[in-house]
Amino acid sequence: MYFLSEEEQLFKSSVLDFAQNILLPKVSEMDEKGEMSSDLLKECFQRGYMGIEVPEKYGGSGGSLSMSCLLIESIAQVDPSLSVVVDVQNTLVNSLLLNYGTEEQKQKYLPPLCSSSVGSYALSESSSGSDAFALKTRAKEDKNGFILQGRKLWITNAAEADVFIVFANVHPEKGYKGISTFLVEKNFKGFSVGKKEDKLGIRASSTCELILEDCFVPKENLIGSLGQGYKIAIETLNIGRIGIGAQMYGLAQGAYKLTKNYIKEREQFGKALSEFQAVQFQLAEMRSYLEVMGLLVYNTAKMKEANKNIVNSSAICKWFTSVYAEKVVSQSVNLFGANGFTKEYPIEKFYRDSKIGQIYEGTNNMQLQTIAKQELK
Repeated sequence: MYFLSEEEQLFKSSVLDFAQNILLPKVSEMDEKGEMSSDLLKECFQRGYMGIEVPEKYGGSGGSLSMSCLLIESIAQVDPSLSVVVDVQNTLVNSLLLNYGTEEQKQKYLPPLCSSSVGSYALSESSSGSDAFALKTRAKEDKNGFILQGRKLWITNAAEADVFIVFANVHPEKGYKGISTFLVEKNFKGFSVGKKEDKLGIRASSTCELILEDCFVPKENLIGSLGQGYKIAIETLNIGRIGIGAQMYGLAQGAYKLTKNYIKEREQFGKALSEFQAVQFQLAEMRSYLEVMGLLVYNTAKMKEANKNIVNSSAICKWFTSVYAEKVVSQSVNLFGANGFTKEYPIEKFYRDSKIGQIYEGTNNMQLQTIAKQELK
Protein backbone atom coordinates (compact mmCIF):
# COMPACT_ATOMS: atom_id res chain seq x y z
CA MET A 1 0.00 0.00 0.00
CA TYR A 2 1.22 3.51 -0.78
CA PHE A 3 2.68 5.51 2.07
CA LEU A 4 0.71 8.41 3.59
CA SER A 5 2.10 11.13 5.82
CA GLU A 6 0.33 11.77 9.11
CA GLU A 7 -1.31 14.88 7.62
CA GLU A 8 -2.53 12.93 4.59
CA GLN A 9 -3.84 10.09 6.74
CA LEU A 10 -5.80 12.49 8.94
CA PHE A 11 -7.22 14.22 5.88
CA LYS A 12 -8.26 10.91 4.29
CA SER A 13 -9.91 9.77 7.53
CA SER A 14 -11.93 12.98 7.74
CA VAL A 15 -13.12 12.62 4.11
CA LEU A 16 -14.10 8.98 4.66
CA ASP A 17 -16.06 10.06 7.73
CA PHE A 18 -17.88 12.68 5.64
CA ALA A 19 -18.58 10.10 2.93
CA GLN A 20 -20.01 7.51 5.32
CA ASN A 21 -22.06 9.79 7.55
CA ILE A 22 -23.18 12.68 5.35
CA LEU A 23 -22.92 11.48 1.75
CA LEU A 24 -24.04 7.84 1.98
CA PRO A 25 -27.65 8.54 3.09
CA LYS A 26 -28.20 10.64 -0.05
CA VAL A 27 -26.54 8.41 -2.66
CA SER A 28 -29.46 6.20 -3.68
CA GLU A 29 -31.94 9.07 -4.07
CA MET A 30 -29.48 11.17 -6.07
CA ASP A 31 -28.78 8.25 -8.39
CA GLU A 32 -32.49 7.56 -8.91
CA LYS A 33 -33.34 11.21 -9.61
CA GLY A 34 -30.16 11.95 -11.55
CA GLU A 35 -29.58 15.07 -9.46
CA MET A 36 -26.77 16.31 -7.26
CA SER A 37 -27.75 17.50 -3.79
CA SER A 38 -27.14 21.24 -3.38
CA ASP A 39 -26.66 20.67 0.33
CA LEU A 40 -23.79 18.27 -0.40
CA LEU A 41 -22.13 20.82 -2.67
CA LYS A 42 -22.40 23.46 0.06
CA GLU A 43 -20.87 20.99 2.50
CA CYS A 44 -17.96 20.38 0.11
CA PHE A 45 -17.30 24.10 -0.14
CA GLN A 46 -17.48 24.56 3.62
CA ARG A 47 -15.00 21.74 4.15
CA GLY A 48 -12.52 23.18 1.65
CA TYR A 49 -12.91 20.28 -0.77
CA MET A 50 -13.41 22.50 -3.81
CA GLY A 51 -10.04 24.23 -3.62
CA ILE A 52 -7.57 21.65 -2.32
CA GLU A 53 -4.50 22.84 -4.24
CA VAL A 54 -5.40 26.52 -4.40
CA PRO A 55 -3.08 28.69 -2.26
CA GLU A 56 -4.59 30.15 0.88
CA LYS A 57 -4.20 33.70 -0.47
CA TYR A 58 -6.91 32.84 -3.05
CA GLY A 59 -9.15 31.16 -0.48
CA GLY A 60 -7.99 27.59 -1.01
CA SER A 61 -6.62 24.88 1.26
CA GLY A 62 -3.02 25.14 0.05
CA GLY A 63 -2.72 21.37 -0.35
CA SER A 64 -1.17 19.08 -2.97
CA LEU A 65 -2.25 17.02 -5.96
CA SER A 66 -1.87 13.92 -3.79
CA MET A 67 -4.40 15.38 -1.36
CA SER A 68 -6.79 16.08 -4.24
CA CYS A 69 -6.44 12.40 -5.18
CA LEU A 70 -7.08 11.33 -1.59
CA LEU A 71 -10.26 13.42 -1.63
CA ILE A 72 -11.47 11.98 -4.94
CA GLU A 73 -10.58 8.41 -3.96
CA SER A 74 -12.25 8.59 -0.55
CA ILE A 75 -15.51 10.08 -1.85
CA ALA A 76 -15.60 7.56 -4.73
CA GLN A 77 -15.63 4.71 -2.21
CA VAL A 78 -19.19 5.80 -1.44
CA ASP A 79 -20.34 7.79 -4.49
CA PRO A 80 -18.34 8.19 -7.73
CA SER A 81 -20.83 10.88 -8.85
CA LEU A 82 -19.79 13.39 -6.19
CA SER A 83 -16.16 12.37 -6.62
CA VAL A 84 -16.14 13.46 -10.26
CA VAL A 85 -17.62 16.83 -9.29
CA VAL A 86 -14.73 17.56 -6.94
CA ASP A 87 -12.31 15.96 -9.41
CA VAL A 88 -13.20 18.33 -12.27
CA GLN A 89 -13.16 21.30 -9.89
CA ASN A 90 -9.68 20.52 -8.56
CA THR A 91 -7.68 18.74 -11.26
CA LEU A 92 -9.09 20.53 -14.31
CA VAL A 93 -10.65 23.93 -13.54
CA ASN A 94 -8.57 25.14 -10.59
CA SER A 95 -5.43 23.49 -11.93
CA LEU A 96 -5.77 25.23 -15.30
CA LEU A 97 -6.30 28.63 -13.70
CA LEU A 98 -3.34 28.16 -11.36
CA ASN A 99 -1.03 27.14 -14.20
CA TYR A 100 -2.17 29.47 -16.97
CA GLY A 101 -4.35 32.23 -15.54
CA THR A 102 -3.19 35.81 -15.07
CA GLU A 103 -2.93 37.19 -11.56
CA GLU A 104 -6.11 39.18 -12.20
CA GLN A 105 -7.97 36.04 -13.33
CA LYS A 106 -6.78 34.12 -10.27
CA GLN A 107 -7.87 36.89 -7.91
CA LYS A 108 -11.29 37.18 -9.56
CA TYR A 109 -12.21 33.53 -10.09
CA LEU A 110 -10.34 31.33 -7.62
CA PRO A 111 -11.89 32.68 -4.38
CA PRO A 112 -15.48 31.95 -5.50
CA LEU A 113 -14.41 28.60 -6.98
CA CYS A 114 -13.10 27.68 -3.54
CA SER A 115 -16.08 28.99 -1.59
CA SER A 116 -19.30 28.88 -3.60
CA SER A 117 -19.00 28.47 -7.41
CA VAL A 118 -18.79 25.18 -9.28
CA GLY A 119 -16.53 25.17 -12.35
CA SER A 120 -16.80 23.24 -15.60
CA TYR A 121 -14.33 22.25 -18.34
CA ALA A 122 -15.76 22.44 -21.87
CA LEU A 123 -13.70 20.82 -24.62
CA SER A 124 -15.80 18.04 -26.21
CA GLU A 125 -18.30 18.47 -29.04
CA SER A 126 -20.59 16.16 -30.98
CA SER A 127 -18.04 15.77 -33.77
CA SER A 128 -14.90 15.99 -31.63
CA GLY A 129 -14.71 13.36 -28.92
CA SER A 130 -11.48 11.39 -29.22
CA ASP A 131 -10.50 13.79 -32.02
CA ALA A 132 -10.86 16.58 -29.48
CA PHE A 133 -9.12 19.25 -31.52
CA ALA A 134 -11.44 18.96 -34.50
CA LEU A 135 -13.78 21.23 -32.52
CA LYS A 136 -16.08 23.53 -34.48
CA THR A 137 -16.77 26.18 -31.84
CA ARG A 138 -15.42 29.46 -33.17
CA ALA A 139 -14.19 32.63 -31.47
CA LYS A 140 -14.15 35.77 -33.55
CA GLU A 141 -12.03 38.67 -32.36
CA ASP A 142 -13.96 41.82 -31.46
CA LYS A 143 -12.46 45.19 -30.54
CA ASN A 144 -13.32 44.58 -26.86
CA GLY A 145 -13.03 40.81 -26.74
CA PHE A 146 -14.33 37.75 -28.58
CA ILE A 147 -17.63 36.45 -29.97
CA LEU A 148 -18.05 32.71 -29.38
CA GLN A 149 -20.30 30.60 -31.57
CA GLY A 150 -20.91 26.86 -31.27
CA ARG A 151 -22.03 23.96 -29.09
CA LYS A 152 -20.28 21.78 -26.54
CA LEU A 153 -21.42 18.30 -25.58
CA TRP A 154 -20.93 15.90 -22.63
CA ILE A 155 -19.82 18.68 -20.30
CA THR A 156 -19.45 17.58 -16.66
CA ASN A 157 -20.78 19.86 -13.88
CA ALA A 158 -22.60 21.98 -16.45
CA ALA A 159 -25.96 22.11 -14.61
CA GLU A 160 -24.39 23.38 -11.38
CA ALA A 161 -21.52 25.48 -12.75
CA ASP A 162 -21.16 29.25 -12.63
CA VAL A 163 -17.83 29.38 -14.48
CA PHE A 164 -16.89 27.48 -17.65
CA ILE A 165 -13.50 27.02 -19.26
CA VAL A 166 -14.35 26.90 -22.96
CA PHE A 167 -12.08 25.96 -25.85
CA ALA A 168 -12.77 27.61 -29.21
CA ASN A 169 -10.84 28.12 -32.46
CA VAL A 170 -9.95 31.74 -33.26
CA HIS A 171 -8.01 30.86 -36.42
CA PRO A 172 -9.51 27.66 -37.88
CA GLU A 173 -7.24 27.92 -40.92
CA LYS A 174 -4.36 27.07 -38.55
CA GLY A 175 -6.05 23.86 -37.36
CA TYR A 176 -5.42 22.97 -33.72
CA LYS A 177 -2.86 25.80 -33.51
CA GLY A 178 -5.75 28.26 -33.69
CA ILE A 179 -7.48 26.93 -30.54
CA SER A 180 -7.66 29.29 -27.56
CA THR A 181 -9.04 29.08 -24.02
CA PHE A 182 -11.73 31.33 -22.53
CA LEU A 183 -13.37 31.95 -19.16
CA VAL A 184 -17.12 32.11 -19.70
CA GLU A 185 -19.52 33.02 -16.92
CA LYS A 186 -22.97 31.47 -16.78
CA ASN A 187 -24.69 34.85 -17.04
CA PHE A 188 -22.81 36.00 -20.16
CA LYS A 189 -25.21 37.04 -22.92
CA GLY A 190 -25.53 34.38 -25.59
CA PHE A 191 -24.52 31.53 -23.29
CA SER A 192 -26.91 28.81 -22.09
CA VAL A 193 -26.89 25.27 -20.76
CA GLY A 194 -28.85 22.85 -22.93
CA LYS A 195 -29.99 19.25 -22.66
CA LYS A 196 -28.95 17.22 -19.64
CA GLU A 197 -27.99 13.65 -20.50
CA ASP A 198 -29.81 10.68 -18.92
CA LYS A 199 -26.85 8.41 -18.21
CA LEU A 200 -26.06 4.78 -17.35
CA GLY A 201 -23.80 5.66 -14.41
CA ILE A 202 -22.55 8.58 -12.28
CA ARG A 203 -26.11 9.79 -12.71
CA ALA A 204 -26.07 12.47 -10.03
CA SER A 205 -23.18 14.19 -11.81
CA SER A 206 -24.63 16.46 -14.48
CA THR A 207 -23.53 16.07 -18.10
CA CYS A 208 -25.00 18.69 -20.42
CA GLU A 209 -24.81 20.48 -23.73
CA LEU A 210 -23.57 24.08 -23.81
CA ILE A 211 -24.90 26.55 -26.36
CA LEU A 212 -22.95 29.64 -27.42
CA GLU A 213 -24.88 31.99 -29.71
CA ASP A 214 -22.91 35.17 -30.35
CA CYS A 215 -21.61 34.92 -26.78
CA PHE A 216 -19.44 37.92 -25.95
CA VAL A 217 -16.35 37.20 -23.84
CA PRO A 218 -14.20 40.14 -22.65
CA LYS A 219 -10.58 40.16 -23.83
CA GLU A 220 -9.38 39.85 -20.23
CA ASN A 221 -11.09 36.43 -20.11
CA LEU A 222 -8.69 34.89 -22.60
CA ILE A 223 -6.54 32.38 -20.71
CA GLY A 224 -2.94 32.27 -21.89
CA SER A 225 -2.18 33.55 -25.38
CA LEU A 226 -4.04 33.10 -28.66
CA GLY A 227 -3.43 29.66 -30.10
CA GLN A 228 -2.18 28.21 -26.80
CA GLY A 229 -5.41 26.27 -26.18
CA TYR A 230 -4.05 22.98 -27.52
CA LYS A 231 -1.09 23.01 -25.13
CA ILE A 232 -3.28 24.11 -22.20
CA ALA A 233 -5.86 21.37 -22.82
CA ILE A 234 -3.30 18.58 -23.24
CA GLU A 235 -1.29 19.47 -20.15
CA THR A 236 -4.38 19.95 -18.00
CA LEU A 237 -5.90 16.64 -19.10
CA ASN A 238 -2.65 14.88 -18.18
CA ILE A 239 -3.33 15.99 -14.61
CA GLY A 240 -7.05 15.24 -14.87
CA ARG A 241 -6.32 11.63 -15.80
CA ILE A 242 -4.65 11.11 -12.45
CA GLY A 243 -7.91 12.30 -10.87
CA ILE A 244 -9.86 9.78 -12.93
CA GLY A 245 -7.41 7.13 -11.73
CA ALA A 246 -8.18 8.13 -8.13
CA GLN A 247 -11.91 7.92 -8.83
CA MET A 248 -11.60 4.45 -10.34
CA TYR A 249 -9.38 3.29 -7.49
CA GLY A 250 -11.88 4.62 -4.96
CA LEU A 251 -14.97 3.01 -6.46
CA ALA A 252 -13.15 -0.31 -6.80
CA GLN A 253 -12.26 -0.12 -3.11
CA GLY A 254 -15.87 0.64 -2.24
CA ALA A 255 -17.05 -2.45 -4.11
CA TYR A 256 -14.26 -4.60 -2.65
CA LYS A 257 -15.07 -3.65 0.95
CA LEU A 258 -18.74 -4.46 0.48
CA THR A 259 -17.84 -7.76 -1.15
CA LYS A 260 -15.42 -8.79 1.59
CA ASN A 261 -18.09 -8.23 4.23
CA TYR A 262 -20.76 -9.98 2.18
CA ILE A 263 -18.81 -13.20 1.59
CA LYS A 264 -18.13 -13.49 5.32
CA GLU A 265 -21.87 -13.35 6.05
CA ARG A 266 -23.39 -15.17 3.08
CA GLU A 267 -23.63 -18.94 3.59
CA GLN A 268 -23.95 -21.71 1.02
CA PHE A 269 -23.52 -25.47 1.54
CA GLY A 270 -23.42 -24.88 5.29
CA LYS A 271 -20.50 -22.43 5.45
CA ALA A 272 -19.61 -18.84 4.61
CA LEU A 273 -18.57 -18.07 1.03
CA SER A 274 -15.27 -16.76 2.38
CA GLU A 275 -14.34 -20.29 3.50
CA PHE A 276 -14.26 -21.59 -0.09
CA GLN A 277 -10.79 -21.50 -1.61
CA ALA A 278 -12.15 -20.52 -5.03
CA VAL A 279 -13.74 -17.42 -3.48
CA GLN A 280 -10.59 -16.64 -1.50
CA PHE A 281 -8.53 -16.71 -4.69
CA GLN A 282 -10.94 -14.31 -6.38
CA LEU A 283 -10.71 -11.95 -3.42
CA ALA A 284 -6.90 -12.12 -3.46
CA GLU A 285 -6.86 -11.27 -7.16
CA MET A 286 -9.14 -8.27 -6.60
CA ARG A 287 -6.96 -7.06 -3.73
CA SER A 288 -3.85 -7.34 -5.92
CA TYR A 289 -5.45 -5.17 -8.60
CA LEU A 290 -6.27 -2.58 -5.94
CA GLU A 291 -2.68 -2.53 -4.73
CA VAL A 292 -1.34 -1.74 -8.20
CA MET A 293 -4.05 0.87 -8.83
CA GLY A 294 -3.18 2.77 -5.66
CA LEU A 295 0.54 2.72 -6.39
CA LEU A 296 -0.05 4.00 -9.93
CA VAL A 297 -2.28 6.87 -8.83
CA TYR A 298 -0.07 8.20 -6.06
CA ASN A 299 3.25 7.61 -7.79
CA THR A 300 2.00 9.58 -10.79
CA ALA A 301 0.69 12.35 -8.51
CA LYS A 302 4.07 12.53 -6.74
CA MET A 303 5.82 12.68 -10.12
CA LYS A 304 3.71 15.67 -11.10
CA GLU A 305 4.42 17.37 -7.77
CA ALA A 306 8.13 16.90 -8.52
CA ASN A 307 7.63 18.50 -11.99
CA LYS A 308 8.46 15.25 -13.82
CA ASN A 309 7.10 14.37 -17.26
CA ILE A 310 3.83 12.51 -16.68
CA VAL A 311 2.51 12.11 -20.24
CA ASN A 312 3.11 8.36 -20.29
CA SER A 313 2.48 7.76 -16.59
CA SER A 314 -0.89 9.54 -16.53
CA ALA A 315 -2.05 7.60 -19.61
CA ILE A 316 -0.99 4.30 -18.01
CA CYS A 317 -2.64 5.32 -14.74
CA LYS A 318 -5.93 6.16 -16.42
CA TRP A 319 -5.93 3.07 -18.64
CA PHE A 320 -5.00 0.55 -15.94
CA THR A 321 -7.27 1.87 -13.19
CA SER A 322 -10.33 2.12 -15.42
CA VAL A 323 -9.88 -1.38 -16.86
CA TYR A 324 -9.22 -3.06 -13.53
CA ALA A 325 -11.81 -1.10 -11.60
CA GLU A 326 -14.42 -2.58 -13.91
CA LYS A 327 -12.89 -6.04 -13.42
CA VAL A 328 -13.00 -5.69 -9.63
CA VAL A 329 -16.59 -4.46 -9.59
CA SER A 330 -17.71 -7.10 -12.11
CA GLN A 331 -16.23 -9.80 -9.88
CA SER A 332 -18.04 -8.22 -6.92
CA VAL A 333 -21.36 -8.56 -8.76
CA ASN A 334 -20.55 -12.22 -9.42
CA LEU A 335 -19.76 -12.91 -5.78
CA PHE A 336 -22.99 -11.22 -4.68
CA GLY A 337 -24.83 -13.53 -7.09
CA ALA A 338 -28.46 -12.59 -7.77
CA ASN A 339 -28.27 -9.97 -5.00
CA GLY A 340 -25.59 -8.15 -6.98
CA PHE A 341 -27.99 -7.76 -9.88
CA THR A 342 -30.64 -5.94 -7.84
CA LYS A 343 -30.89 -2.35 -6.69
CA GLU A 344 -31.35 -3.52 -3.11
CA TYR A 345 -27.56 -3.75 -2.90
CA PRO A 346 -25.17 -0.92 -3.92
CA ILE A 347 -22.89 -3.18 -5.98
CA GLU A 348 -24.94 -2.72 -9.18
CA LYS A 349 -24.46 1.05 -8.93
CA PHE A 350 -20.69 0.70 -8.59
CA TYR A 351 -20.79 -1.51 -11.69
CA ARG A 352 -22.70 1.12 -13.68
CA ASP A 353 -20.45 3.90 -12.40
CA SER A 354 -17.25 2.06 -13.32
CA LYS A 355 -17.83 2.05 -17.09
CA ILE A 356 -17.33 5.77 -17.65
CA GLY A 357 -13.68 5.54 -16.57
CA GLN A 358 -12.77 3.97 -19.90
CA ILE A 359 -14.53 6.75 -21.83
CA TYR A 360 -14.16 10.27 -20.46
CA GLU A 361 -11.05 12.45 -20.37
CA GLY A 362 -9.68 10.45 -23.28
CA THR A 363 -10.96 6.99 -24.20
CA ASN A 364 -8.76 4.03 -23.35
CA ASN A 365 -7.85 3.56 -27.01
CA MET A 366 -6.44 7.09 -26.95
CA GLN A 367 -4.48 6.28 -23.79
CA LEU A 368 -2.99 3.21 -25.47
CA GLN A 369 -2.07 5.33 -28.48
CA THR A 370 -0.32 7.84 -26.22
CA ILE A 371 1.57 5.10 -24.38
CA ALA A 372 2.68 3.49 -27.65
CA LYS A 373 3.86 6.81 -29.10
CA GLN A 374 5.89 7.55 -26.00
CA GLU A 375 7.45 4.10 -26.04
CA LEU A 376 8.35 4.26 -29.73
CA LYS A 377 9.97 7.68 -29.70
